Amino acid sequence: MQNNAGGFLNPETILEQIDIRGNMKVADFGCGHGYFSIPLAKAVNQGKVYALDVMDKALESVASKAKLEDISNIETIRCNLEVIGGSKLKESSIDLAFLVNILFQSQKKPEILKEAKRVLKLSGRLIIIDWIVGSSLAPKEGWLIPREQAQSLAEAEGFSFDQELEMDHQHYGLIFKSP
Repeated sequence: MQNNAGGFLNPETILEQIDIRGNMKVADFGCGHGYFSIPLAKAVNQGKVYALDVMDKALESVASKAKLEDISNIETIRCNLEVIGGSKLKESSIDLAFLVNILFQSQKKPEILKEAKRVLKLSGRLIIIDWIVGSSLAPKEGWLIPREQAQSLAEAEGFSFDQELEMDHQHYGLIFKSP
């Protein structure tokens, strides 16, 4: 799974809408080349970001960018997020789980959400950002998931809807509280 955030999503603007504290532990599910991992690491400067992806090249890119920007609080982990325990993170160890443009790439969406639920603390939050079905830049391949379906899947795992993020015209953004 690779995160093709692309360049039109503005991570800093999105992160300003989320209550992020400097000592948090954050998991960037399907981190891709670190489009969110790097700004997240700056936001949680006393905490830690776990950049999770199945692609070695993506993880190498994140590590390289972190080194260039002198960021030392990112740990890259090659993993399969479609399997319970696949993130290799401890149970109930994460404050925020980011799923940015990852669900559309998988036919195992419930498994990814189960893994996010497993690693999140009781006070944790799940952030889902994905493509609006039919938007002009949305991928033509994959398994796009409408906003309502993403919310239903998260709620089926026990997450409670908290708020909607202000996004560009290509994506929706949802915040959920841990069960």
